Amino acid sequence: METLKISVIIPTYGREQPLIDSINDVLKQDYPNFEILVVDQTKNHEPTTEKYLQNLADTQKISWYRVDWASLPGARNYAVRRAKGDILLFIDDDVRLESNYLQSHLKNYQKHPEIGAVAGRVFDRMKLANYAQANEDNSPYTIEYLPPEAMDAGIAWYYIDLVHTIKPQQVISARGCNMSFRQDVFTKYNIWFDERFRGSAVREESDFCLRLRKTDYKIWYDPEANLVHLGEETGGCHDISTRSLQYQFTFYHNHFLMALKNLTLEQQFRLYLKLFDCHVLGNPPCNKSGSPIKIATRLVFYLLGFFDALGTQIKGLYTDGQIYSKTDLDNLGIG
Repeated sequence: METLKISVIIPTYGREQPLIDSINDVLKQDYPNFEILVVDQTKNHEPTTEKYLQNLADTQKISWYRVDWASLPGARNYAVRRAKGDILLFIDDDVRLESNYLQSHLKNYQKHPEIGAVAGRVFDRMKLANYAQANEDNSPYTIEYLPPEAMDAGIAWYYIDLVHTIKPQQVISARGCNMSFRQDVFTKYNIWFDERFRGSAVREESDFCLRLRKTDYKIWYDPEANLVHLGEETGGCHDISTRSLQYQFTFYHNHFLMALKNLTLEQQFRLYLKLFDCHVLGNPPCNKSGSPIKIATRLVFYLLGFFDALGTQIKGLYTDGQIYSKTDLDNLGIG
Protein backbone atom coordinates (compact mmCIF):
# COMPACT_ATOMS: atom_id res chain seq x y z
CA MET A 1 0.00 0.00 0.00
CA GLU A 2 2.91 2.37 0.64
CA THR A 3 3.72 2.31 -3.08
CA LEU A 4 0.36 3.69 -4.20
CA LYS A 5 0.88 6.30 -6.86
CA ILE A 6 -0.94 9.64 -6.65
CA SER A 7 -1.90 11.64 -9.72
CA VAL A 8 -2.20 15.31 -8.80
CA ILE A 9 -4.51 16.96 -11.33
CA ILE A 10 -4.49 20.75 -11.75
CA PRO A 11 -6.92 22.29 -14.26
CA THR A 12 -5.95 25.90 -14.94
CA TYR A 13 -7.26 28.92 -16.78
CA GLY A 14 -5.75 32.39 -16.82
CA ARG A 15 -3.53 31.98 -13.77
CA GLU A 16 0.11 33.00 -13.52
CA GLN A 17 1.97 33.30 -10.19
CA PRO A 18 -0.72 31.44 -8.16
CA LEU A 19 -0.36 28.49 -10.55
CA ILE A 20 3.43 28.53 -10.18
CA ASP A 21 3.14 28.60 -6.38
CA SER A 22 0.62 25.72 -6.41
CA ILE A 23 2.87 23.53 -8.55
CA ASN A 24 5.93 24.36 -6.44
CA ASP A 25 4.09 23.23 -3.30
CA VAL A 26 3.27 19.90 -4.94
CA LEU A 27 6.89 19.41 -5.99
CA LYS A 28 7.96 19.86 -2.35
CA GLN A 29 5.81 17.01 -1.03
CA ASP A 30 7.42 14.45 1.27
CA TYR A 31 5.66 11.53 -0.46
CA PRO A 32 7.76 10.58 -3.49
CA ASN A 33 5.43 8.50 -5.67
CA PHE A 34 3.33 11.05 -7.51
CA GLU A 35 2.85 12.70 -10.87
CA ILE A 36 1.48 16.13 -11.76
CA LEU A 37 -0.90 16.67 -14.65
CA VAL A 38 -1.63 20.27 -15.62
CA VAL A 39 -4.54 20.76 -18.03
CA ASP A 40 -3.95 24.29 -19.29
CA GLN A 41 -6.76 26.21 -20.97
CA THR A 42 -4.90 29.54 -20.98
CA LYS A 43 -4.48 30.98 -24.47
CA ASN A 44 -1.38 33.06 -23.72
CA HIS A 45 0.68 32.95 -20.54
CA GLU A 46 3.01 35.62 -19.32
CA PRO A 47 6.58 34.86 -20.50
CA THR A 48 7.76 33.92 -17.00
CA THR A 49 4.94 31.41 -16.52
CA GLU A 50 5.39 30.00 -20.02
CA LYS A 51 9.10 29.43 -19.42
CA TYR A 52 8.45 27.88 -15.99
CA LEU A 53 5.89 25.39 -17.30
CA GLN A 54 7.94 24.52 -20.36
CA ASN A 55 11.00 23.82 -18.22
CA LEU A 56 9.06 21.51 -15.91
CA ALA A 57 7.55 19.70 -18.87
CA ASP A 58 10.94 19.32 -20.57
CA THR A 59 12.43 17.85 -17.38
CA GLN A 60 9.39 15.56 -16.97
CA LYS A 61 8.43 17.02 -13.61
CA ILE A 62 4.93 17.70 -14.91
CA SER A 63 2.76 16.54 -17.78
CA TRP A 64 1.57 19.76 -19.40
CA TYR A 65 -1.49 19.49 -21.62
CA ARG A 66 -2.71 22.54 -23.53
CA VAL A 67 -6.26 22.56 -24.86
CA ASP A 68 -8.25 25.18 -26.76
CA TRP A 69 -11.44 25.09 -24.69
CA ALA A 70 -12.43 26.03 -21.14
CA SER A 71 -14.41 23.57 -19.02
CA LEU A 72 -13.53 22.54 -15.47
CA PRO A 73 -15.27 19.12 -15.57
CA GLY A 74 -13.92 18.63 -19.10
CA ALA A 75 -10.38 19.32 -17.87
CA ARG A 76 -10.82 16.83 -15.01
CA ASN A 77 -11.99 14.08 -17.38
CA TYR A 78 -9.18 14.88 -19.81
CA ALA A 79 -6.58 14.38 -17.07
CA VAL A 80 -8.20 11.24 -15.63
CA ARG A 81 -7.86 9.47 -18.98
CA ARG A 82 -4.11 10.17 -18.92
CA ALA A 83 -3.42 9.65 -15.23
CA LYS A 84 -1.36 6.65 -14.10
CA GLY A 85 -2.06 6.93 -10.37
CA ASP A 86 -3.99 4.67 -8.03
CA ILE A 87 -5.34 7.79 -6.33
CA LEU A 88 -6.47 10.80 -8.34
CA LEU A 89 -6.20 14.05 -6.38
CA PHE A 90 -7.75 17.28 -7.65
CA ILE A 91 -6.62 20.73 -6.55
CA ASP A 92 -7.23 24.23 -7.88
CA ASP A 93 -4.58 26.42 -9.45
CA ASP A 94 -4.63 28.93 -6.60
CA VAL A 95 -3.86 26.88 -3.48
CA ARG A 96 -1.02 26.54 -0.99
CA LEU A 97 0.01 23.17 0.50
CA GLU A 98 2.01 21.88 3.43
CA SER A 99 4.67 19.26 2.62
CA ASN A 100 2.61 16.40 4.14
CA TYR A 101 -0.49 17.15 2.06
CA LEU A 102 -0.29 14.05 -0.17
CA GLN A 103 0.39 11.79 2.81
CA SER A 104 -2.68 13.19 4.57
CA HIS A 105 -4.93 12.13 1.71
CA LEU A 106 -3.18 8.81 1.16
CA LYS A 107 -3.37 7.47 4.72
CA ASN A 108 -7.15 7.28 4.54
CA TYR A 109 -7.02 4.92 1.58
CA GLN A 110 -4.29 2.82 3.16
CA LYS A 111 -6.27 2.25 6.37
CA HIS A 112 -9.82 1.99 5.07
CA PRO A 113 -10.61 0.07 1.86
CA GLU A 114 -14.24 1.17 2.07
CA ILE A 115 -13.21 4.79 1.48
CA GLY A 116 -13.48 5.73 -2.19
CA ALA A 117 -13.07 9.48 -1.84
CA VAL A 118 -11.42 11.87 0.57
CA ALA A 119 -12.69 15.40 1.11
CA GLY A 120 -10.03 17.67 2.53
CA ARG A 121 -10.43 20.74 4.70
CA VAL A 122 -10.25 24.05 2.89
CA PHE A 123 -8.88 27.13 4.61
CA ASP A 124 -10.91 29.34 2.32
CA ARG A 125 -9.45 32.82 2.49
CA MET A 126 -12.68 34.54 1.47
CA LYS A 127 -15.00 32.61 3.80
CA LEU A 128 -12.67 32.95 6.76
CA ALA A 129 -12.41 36.69 6.16
CA ASN A 130 -16.20 37.03 5.92
CA TYR A 131 -16.63 35.25 9.25
CA ALA A 132 -14.04 37.44 10.93
CA GLN A 133 -15.86 40.55 9.73
CA ALA A 134 -19.15 39.24 11.11
CA ASN A 135 -17.68 38.71 14.60
CA GLU A 136 -16.38 41.74 16.40
CA ASP A 137 -14.19 39.73 18.76
CA ASN A 138 -12.61 37.95 15.76
CA SER A 139 -12.86 34.67 17.69
CA PRO A 140 -12.11 31.46 15.80
CA TYR A 141 -15.16 29.44 14.81
CA THR A 142 -14.98 25.66 14.64
CA ILE A 143 -17.37 22.71 14.26
CA GLU A 144 -16.61 19.25 15.58
CA TYR A 145 -19.35 17.27 13.85
CA LEU A 146 -21.64 18.43 11.10
CA PRO A 147 -25.40 18.42 11.81
CA PRO A 148 -27.63 15.65 10.37
CA GLU A 149 -28.85 18.12 7.74
CA ALA A 150 -25.38 18.01 6.16
CA MET A 151 -26.13 14.43 4.99
CA ASP A 152 -29.58 15.33 3.64
CA ALA A 153 -29.23 15.63 -0.13
CA GLY A 154 -32.10 18.12 -0.30
CA ILE A 155 -30.51 20.78 1.90
CA ALA A 156 -26.98 19.52 2.63
CA TRP A 157 -25.30 22.30 0.65
CA TYR A 158 -26.34 24.85 3.26
CA TYR A 159 -25.04 22.82 6.21
CA ILE A 160 -21.90 21.04 5.02
CA ASP A 161 -18.97 23.18 6.15
CA LEU A 162 -15.54 21.92 5.09
CA VAL A 163 -13.89 25.17 6.18
CA HIS A 164 -14.49 25.17 9.93
CA THR A 165 -15.05 21.45 10.68
CA ILE A 166 -12.22 19.91 12.71
CA LYS A 167 -13.21 16.23 13.21
CA PRO A 168 -12.91 13.38 10.65
CA GLN A 169 -16.31 12.06 9.56
CA GLN A 170 -18.35 10.75 6.68
CA VAL A 171 -19.71 13.47 4.38
CA ILE A 172 -22.04 13.73 1.41
CA SER A 173 -19.66 15.63 -0.86
CA ALA A 174 -16.19 17.11 -1.26
CA ARG A 175 -15.08 20.54 -2.41
CA GLY A 176 -13.62 20.61 -5.89
CA CYS A 177 -10.42 22.42 -4.91
CA ASN A 178 -9.39 19.65 -2.47
CA MET A 179 -10.67 16.15 -3.19
CA SER A 180 -9.29 12.73 -4.14
CA PHE A 181 -10.73 9.46 -5.44
CA ARG A 182 -9.67 5.89 -6.03
CA GLN A 183 -8.90 5.34 -9.67
CA ASP A 184 -11.49 2.58 -10.02
CA VAL A 185 -14.29 5.06 -9.29
CA PHE A 186 -13.76 6.02 -12.93
CA THR A 187 -12.65 2.71 -14.44
CA LYS A 188 -14.84 0.23 -12.54
CA TYR A 189 -17.94 2.30 -11.81
CA ASN A 190 -17.67 4.52 -14.91
CA ILE A 191 -18.41 7.73 -13.00
CA TRP A 192 -17.13 10.85 -14.74
CA PHE A 193 -17.53 14.57 -14.28
CA ASP A 194 -20.53 15.95 -16.15
CA GLU A 195 -19.34 18.52 -18.67
CA ARG A 196 -22.78 20.14 -18.87
CA PHE A 197 -21.94 22.08 -15.70
CA ARG A 198 -20.96 25.49 -17.01
CA GLY A 199 -18.85 28.49 -16.10
CA SER A 200 -17.21 27.99 -12.72
CA ALA A 201 -18.99 24.59 -12.75
CA VAL A 202 -20.40 25.09 -9.25
CA ARG A 203 -21.99 21.84 -8.01
CA GLU A 204 -20.16 19.61 -10.53
CA GLU A 205 -18.32 17.93 -7.65
CA SER A 206 -21.59 17.58 -5.74
CA ASP A 207 -23.16 15.84 -8.74
CA PHE A 208 -20.14 13.53 -8.99
CA CYS A 209 -20.20 12.67 -5.29
CA LEU A 210 -23.94 11.98 -5.24
CA ARG A 211 -23.41 9.41 -7.99
CA LEU A 212 -20.39 7.99 -6.16
CA ARG A 213 -22.54 7.45 -3.06
CA LYS A 214 -24.61 4.91 -5.02
CA THR A 215 -21.58 2.58 -5.00
CA ASP A 216 -20.17 0.71 -1.99
CA TYR A 217 -17.64 3.47 -1.38
CA LYS A 218 -17.78 6.12 1.35
CA ILE A 219 -16.73 9.75 1.13
CA TRP A 220 -14.54 10.60 4.13
CA TYR A 221 -13.67 14.04 5.40
CA ASP A 222 -10.18 14.42 6.87
CA PRO A 223 -9.33 17.88 8.27
CA GLU A 224 -5.62 16.96 8.23
CA ALA A 225 -5.78 16.84 4.43
CA ASN A 226 -6.02 20.59 4.32
CA LEU A 227 -4.91 23.38 2.03
CA VAL A 228 -5.26 27.14 1.74
CA HIS A 229 -7.56 28.28 -1.06
CA LEU A 230 -6.67 31.78 -2.19
CA GLY A 231 -9.98 32.31 -3.98
CA GLU A 232 -8.88 34.32 -7.01
CA GLU A 233 -11.78 36.12 -8.68
CA THR A 234 -11.32 34.53 -12.10
CA GLY A 235 -9.37 31.64 -13.56
CA GLY A 236 -9.52 27.93 -12.78
CA CYS A 237 -11.17 27.14 -16.12
CA HIS A 238 -13.67 29.94 -16.03
CA ASP A 239 -13.27 33.52 -17.18
CA ILE A 240 -16.28 35.25 -15.67
CA SER A 241 -16.53 37.34 -12.54
CA THR A 242 -18.75 36.05 -9.75
CA ARG A 243 -20.53 39.42 -9.99
CA SER A 244 -21.33 39.08 -13.68
CA LEU A 245 -24.75 38.30 -15.12
CA GLN A 246 -23.32 35.24 -16.87
CA TYR A 247 -22.10 33.84 -13.56
CA GLN A 248 -25.55 34.30 -11.99
CA PHE A 249 -27.19 32.50 -14.89
CA THR A 250 -24.84 29.50 -14.78
CA PHE A 251 -24.97 29.42 -10.96
CA TYR A 252 -28.69 28.67 -10.95
CA HIS A 253 -28.49 26.40 -14.00
CA ASN A 254 -25.88 24.23 -12.30
CA HIS A 255 -27.79 23.95 -9.01
CA PHE A 256 -30.98 22.94 -10.78
CA LEU A 257 -29.13 20.49 -13.04
CA MET A 258 -27.59 18.76 -10.01
CA ALA A 259 -31.03 18.47 -8.43
CA LEU A 260 -32.83 17.22 -11.55
CA LYS A 261 -30.19 14.54 -12.08
CA ASN A 262 -29.84 13.20 -8.56
CA LEU A 263 -32.64 14.16 -6.17
CA THR A 264 -36.12 12.85 -5.53
CA LEU A 265 -39.02 15.23 -6.16
CA GLU A 266 -39.33 15.87 -2.42
CA GLN A 267 -35.60 16.61 -2.12
CA GLN A 268 -35.74 18.86 -5.17
CA PHE A 269 -38.61 20.86 -3.72
CA ARG A 270 -36.74 21.47 -0.47
CA LEU A 271 -33.58 22.49 -2.31
CA TYR A 272 -35.50 24.89 -4.57
CA LEU A 273 -37.13 26.50 -1.53
CA LYS A 274 -33.78 26.91 0.21
CA LEU A 275 -32.16 28.22 -2.96
CA PHE A 276 -34.97 30.77 -3.33
CA ASP A 277 -34.91 31.84 0.31
CA CYS A 278 -31.14 32.24 0.47
CA HIS A 279 -30.03 33.32 -3.00
CA VAL A 280 -33.09 35.17 -4.26
CA LEU A 281 -34.54 36.71 -1.11
CA GLY A 282 -31.05 37.07 0.36
CA ASN A 283 -31.82 35.59 3.79
CA PRO A 284 -29.05 33.97 5.94
CA PRO A 285 -26.64 32.43 5.36
CA CYS A 286 -26.44 34.30 2.03
CA ASN A 287 -27.13 37.74 3.56
CA LYS A 288 -27.70 39.47 0.24
CA SER A 289 -29.25 42.86 -0.40
CA GLY A 290 -32.99 43.06 0.25
CA SER A 291 -33.48 45.70 -2.44
CA PRO A 292 -36.69 44.91 -4.41
CA ILE A 293 -34.85 45.54 -7.66
CA LYS A 294 -32.06 43.13 -6.79
CA ILE A 295 -34.50 40.48 -5.55
CA ALA A 296 -36.46 40.80 -8.80
CA THR A 297 -33.25 40.50 -10.82
CA ARG A 298 -32.16 37.41 -8.90
CA LEU A 299 -35.64 35.91 -9.38
CA VAL A 300 -35.32 36.30 -13.15
CA PHE A 301 -32.02 34.39 -13.14
CA TYR A 302 -33.50 31.79 -10.78
CA LEU A 303 -36.36 31.10 -13.21
CA LEU A 304 -34.17 31.23 -16.31
CA GLY A 305 -31.68 28.89 -14.68
CA PHE A 306 -34.40 26.37 -13.86
CA PHE A 307 -35.83 26.23 -17.37
CA ASP A 308 -32.37 26.11 -18.92
CA ALA A 309 -31.39 23.20 -16.64
CA LEU A 310 -34.65 21.48 -17.51
CA GLY A 311 -33.74 21.82 -21.18
CA THR A 312 -30.26 20.45 -20.47
CA GLN A 313 -31.77 17.46 -18.68
CA ILE A 314 -34.23 16.78 -21.52
CA LYS A 315 -31.37 16.86 -24.02
CA GLY A 316 -29.66 14.32 -21.79
CA LEU A 317 -32.26 11.77 -22.89
CA TYR A 318 -30.43 11.50 -26.22
CA THR A 319 -27.05 13.11 -25.53
CA ASP A 320 -24.97 13.27 -22.34
CA GLY A 321 -23.42 16.61 -23.27
CA GLN A 322 -19.87 15.30 -22.91
CA ILE A 323 -18.66 17.49 -25.77
CA TYR A 324 -15.03 17.78 -24.72
CA SER A 325 -14.70 14.14 -23.72
CA LYS A 326 -16.14 12.90 -27.01
CA THR A 327 -13.68 15.00 -28.99
CA ASP A 328 -10.83 13.82 -26.76
CA LEU A 329 -11.83 10.18 -27.08
CA ASP A 330 -11.89 10.53 -30.84
CA ASN A 331 -8.39 12.05 -30.73
CA LEU A 332 -7.23 9.12 -28.60
CA GLY A 333 -8.76 6.68 -31.06
CA ILE A 334 -11.12 5.16 -28.49
CA GLY A 335 -14.30 7.07 -29.34
